[in-house]
Amino acid sequence: MTATSQSRGAVLALLATIVIWAYSWVVMKQVLQHAGPFDFAAIRYVLGALVLFGVLLATRQSLRPPPLLPTILIGLCQTAAFQGLGQWALVSGGAGRVALLAYTMPFWAVLLAWLILQERLTPRRWLGLGLAAIGLICIIEPWHGLGNTGSTVLAIGAGAAWAMGTVLSKRVFLRYAPSPLNLTAWQMLFGALMLVVIALCVPQRSIEWNWQFIGCLAYSVVMASSIAWGLWLIVLQRLPTAVASLASLGVPIMSVLLAWVILHEQPSAMEWLGIAFVLLGLFAVSGLRLRKA
Repeated sequence: MTATSQSRGAVLALLATIVIWAYSWVVMKQVLQHAGPFDFAAIRYVLGALVLFGVLLATRQSLRPPPLLPTILIGLCQTAAFQGLGQWALVSGGAGRVALLAYTMPFWAVLLAWLILQERLTPRRWLGLGLAAIGLICIIEPWHGLGNTGSTVLAIGAGAAWAMGTVLSKRVFLRYAPSPLNLTAWQMLFGALMLVVIALCVPQRSIEWNWQFIGCLAYSVVMASSIAWGLWLIVLQRLPTAVASLASLGVPIMSVLLAWVILHEQPSAMEWLGIAFVLLGLFAVSGLRLRKA
């Protein structure tokens, strides 16, 4: 396979990943008609973890867990908190809005990496954080009394939790160098177990085991948590990191558009302005340049 065809395939994989992850927010909203948020999240990630361990076995990779304490912490942040808070936010919030607020994760990652990993905050990153702050203010519109405060706080909290998991993962990779698949499988398992505990403790509506619920669950497990993850690995292997970071730009805006078309969640003019500022901030934080190196 030529370098050109590999790059073309990676770009297609990137586009597919963006669409799959963006549509998953619509699915996560729709499934709440048939199940409580924590029940769905727990089932999804228990099955997702089993799929990843199956891939480890099929590819004959080590099943030995990475260092337990940091892996558990990553699982609590990147799986339990991110998915639990995000799914909870969707109970009262729109899919597009929640996805957009949750995907502010790169901004929180920059701040957390500065505090925990002592990574320098460049002027470009400060600019990105400033633009993001303006965007969030436009999206939240505090002059209207914050509206759905609970959903907004939960969605932003989900993004911050994912960012903390990312920073902790980076530290584990630097210190112990586990394989990405091994670390992902184990942290997902620990996070899923915490979601099971939460689901058992929090009163929720009974699950309606109909075809729509099963379809939403299958999409979330097979497409969003398995196939998209595999496509993302192809993207990371074949494209520069800066180009791969375009996924952070594409997923939230595609989520907003899909929620508008499918769920009829039409953003206001101020929300569109906020989206523009957030995307500009993501662009600045990612380090992408308009000219070729």
